[in-house]
Amino acid sequence: MTPAPPWVRAGDDSMGNAPAPAAQCGPPPASGCAKPRARHECGDLDMRIARDGTWYYKGSPIGRKELVCLFASVLKREADGSYMLETPVERGRIEVEDAPFIAVEMVWRDCDCGGGGAIRQCLSFRTNCDEVVPANAEHPIRVQLDPRTREPRPYIMIRPGLEAKINRAVFYEMVALAVTETVDGRDLMGVWSEGVFFPIDEAVADPLLAAE
Repeated sequence: MTPAPPWVRAGDDSMGNAPAPAAQCGPPPASGCAKPRARHECGDLDMRIARDGTWYYKGSPIGRKELVCLFASVLKREADGSYMLETPVERGRIEVEDAPFIAVEMVWRDCDCGGGGAIRQCLSFRTNCDEVVPANAEHPIRVQLDPRTREPRPYIMIRPGLEAKINRAVFYEMVALAVTETVDGRDLMGVWSEGVFFPIDEAVADPLLAAE
């Protein structure tokens, strides 16, 4: 039998009343906090994130955004590429079909990044869980080609090992800001953000090229 994800107990299949994640040891009593318990391994959970960013539990979509964002806040990526939900006391593996997040909005602003023109711009991206990150050396943009359709698939790093797929509308906005730069003798189209140039027209290009 597939175990339920952390915080979901027997009889709670709707995900509508899942309790909050287990809290860490609170204010210590006079004798101090009890020794932390070993984290329980739940194995594979019947939960997945579809290509469009929808979370499913036992085949049914999780409709509450606040619950999705709660789960997303404890999502981790393992060295072997697997995705885990981790609380201080439990952890379990979930399926991610593509990327765990979707970038649904891009915000442009001018910034003093040590250059002029397009180099001065800073681009920030908001995910479907309302997490906002700037495109920079810590949050690089990369574009790869879909092996089947040959269409570009753009991503931005949100947290270590966790990316957001940039949706089509936002990608078109980003392309509108693109310029051509010569990198290693090749003319590449890409965007600048916080002094970093991100190629977007060639999947084999290095996704992170620091500004000179």
